[in-house]
Amino acid sequence: MLDYDKEAEHYDASRGGEPRAGAAADAVLGLVPPRARSLLDAGCGTGIVTRRLAAARAGLRVTGIDRAPAMARQAAARLPGAVVLADSRRLPFPDDRFDVVTSVWLLHLAPSPEDAQATVAECARVLRPGGVYVTTVDKAAAHNVGSDIDAVLASRPRSPALDAADLVARYAAGHGLVPAGQAIFPGRGQGRSPRRTIADLRRGWFVTLPPGEPLSEDFAARLAALPDQDRPRPDPVFTLRAFLKPADA
Repeated sequence: MLDYDKEAEHYDASRGGEPRAGAAADAVLGLVPPRARSLLDAGCGTGIVTRRLAAARAGLRVTGIDRAPAMARQAAARLPGAVVLADSRRLPFPDDRFDVVTSVWLLHLAPSPEDAQATVAECARVLRPGGVYVTTVDKAAAHNVGSDIDAVLASRPRSPALDAADLVARYAAGHGLVPAGQAIFPGRGQGRSPRRTIADLRRGWFVTLPPGEPLSEDFAARLAALPDQDRPRPDPVFTLRAFLKPADA
């Protein structure tokens, strides 16, 4: 698992920067009802997407939370007075507080299925009746674009996808939420090259391939044998799902 306090300084630059953030924010806003006046961005990271959500609509009050202090500090610099250091599994807000709750690129990081479910439960709890929860699903699958890099990595050990769409829908249903739409958006600037993938592997990006272990080095060697070491392959395509908290909840 990556240390997100250490990642904070170069997080945005290594993940598509403003173009990716813009694509994500536009897709999220497409699922946010026009009447919404308050939005919580759970796991806001550096706030690069959160800031765009706040700027996009007059009258939409946006709050961000993140549990990594270094990430929250960067978010607070972008959204002064609107960022809270907190864990998405234990949100420091009362019931029925927000018109919209978002969790973009968060659920896949949960340590266990129970933690992922706890996050969805908390997002549902603080959502007002009639409000909408918007979250990314199937993040790992989004990075499989059918490239030669994917062919090399296909045989690596896999971790269970804690943000699988069917699991998230089940968690949401268990807390009174019903499906309310979906959207896709590109991870602009995130197309992997073989050389970048090797660097990610050696810094712990792939949790089932610990850096320095023989299996990891075998995959690194196979990636190093690919042509066009610095040519990015196609961008990933991410999926959002929206869930409504019925007004009679």
